[in-house]
Amino acid sequence: MIKGSCCCGAVKFELLNQPSMMGTCHCSRCRKVGASTIVFVRKEDLKWIVGREHVQLFEPVSPYIYGRCFCRICGTSLGEILSDADSFPIAANALDTELSVRNSLHEFVDEKPSWYEICDQAKQSKGHPAPS
Repeated sequence: MIKGSCCCGAVKFELLNQPSMMGTCHCSRCRKVGASTIVFVRKEDLKWIVGREHVQLFEPVSPYIYGRCFCRICGTSLGEILSDADSFPIAANALDTELSVRNSLHEFVDEKPSWYEICDQAKQSKGHPAPS
């Protein structure tokens, strides 16, 4: 069982299984909302404990298509935790339990600020990685 929460504790959830994948997005939008490193979870693995009503969705403006969720009390980034998709990303920073999954990709590396150094051997792409 993996526990997750926001900074103030108003939002708490659990994951019944380990995320399937971890990746880091370097686009300016993900960096600004504090959700650069994400993990992909299955909808059936997400169990709400408390505070779903405190999650706010930030609707994207074109050309972006993915909404971003956050705690409306403390602002903690939660990724796409309100998604109806079968699998979706949530912000790794919202997880309180250690994970076995490790970073496997870096996307939008052309938008990465010069002060940030990629220090792992994960695959890198200029945009979203090509489906494998």
